[in-house]
Amino acid sequence: MKLGLEGRTAVITGAAGGIGAETARVFAAEGARLALVDRDHEQLEVLAKELSESTAVTAVTGDLSSAAGVTEALSAALDALGGGADVLVNNVGQCRARGFDELTDQDWLETFEINFLSAVRAARLVLPSMRARGRGAIVTNASDLARQPEAGPADYQVSKVALLSLTKSLALSEGPAVRVNAVAPGPVWTPLWTRPGGFADTLGDVHGRSAKEAVEYELSKRQLPLGRMGAPDEIARVIAFLASDAASFVTGSTWGVDGGSIRGLL
Repeated sequence: MKLGLEGRTAVITGAAGGIGAETARVFAAEGARLALVDRDHEQLEVLAKELSESTAVTAVTGDLSSAAGVTEALSAALDALGGGADVLVNNVGQCRARGFDELTDQDWLETFEINFLSAVRAARLVLPSMRARGRGAIVTNASDLARQPEAGPADYQVSKVALLSLTKSLALSEGPAVRVNAVAPGPVWTPLWTRPGGFADTLGDVHGRSAKEAVEYELSKRQLPLGRMGAPDEIARVIAFLASDAASFVTGSTWGVDGGSIRGLL
């Protein structure tokens, strides 16, 4: 499926693995030029080398958990693309399974720095060039838990709610030139879950089970109609659609890619 992304420029954060890497692959297949940002230098370089066979790719190693880190990394990414980008994909984020009483003020602040403020700061840097060009698309990776919270992790869920509100605000303020949307994935088997100390491991600590057993237990509570976790490429294809002219009348929306986890009508 050709989405009209050929020749477009895109910045993708959290691009070294999982949904970010698959999004980069989809954009590369569509012919977009890419600037990929992640703190995992080694994996980012591997991906950039893979994709450079089909399109122009720049890998930018950076930590987006601080204002200085976002400014440095995004400025380098935009410079590599000629000073601006047609598309921004806000994908970077973190999640740890922790009970409410375990969360300190510092934990809340750190979660908001990486999950929410990274998107705010990245948008602040890309919007001037989008306004000047008279076009642009921002797609932010949120979560089904922003619309249908579970008991926890509270800090992660609340940070994702903030992203949905930001999406609506920017869609209103930046239209008609710039479209701003979000995807809300359900459980997706990515490094966020699988890395040592990631969500699966910390979920095991919470439930007093092995990581695998804890994940199976959580999924049983979700009662997903499709009966499985999602794959990163299933989210990536929706992100590419929202970034493309195929979604030219879509802005301010949240697209659930969640295996049916959301039970409400809206």
